[in-house]
Amino acid sequence: MMVLPFVGFAGAAGAVLAGRRGLALGLWAVSLVGTLALLAAHATDSLRLDF
Repeated sequence: MMVLPFVGFAGAAGAVLAGRRGLALGLWAVSLVGTLALLAAHATDSLRLDF
């Protein structure tokens, strides 16, 4: 699941190299939102430590 934003960013980089600016901006924005959503999901998890 965590690999999806990185695939999106790689797709955005490929779109830049291909000269597709609109597609690159769209993929970048979607990947950024996905990264922030995953961060929010992980940052709110509690650690269950048992010593």
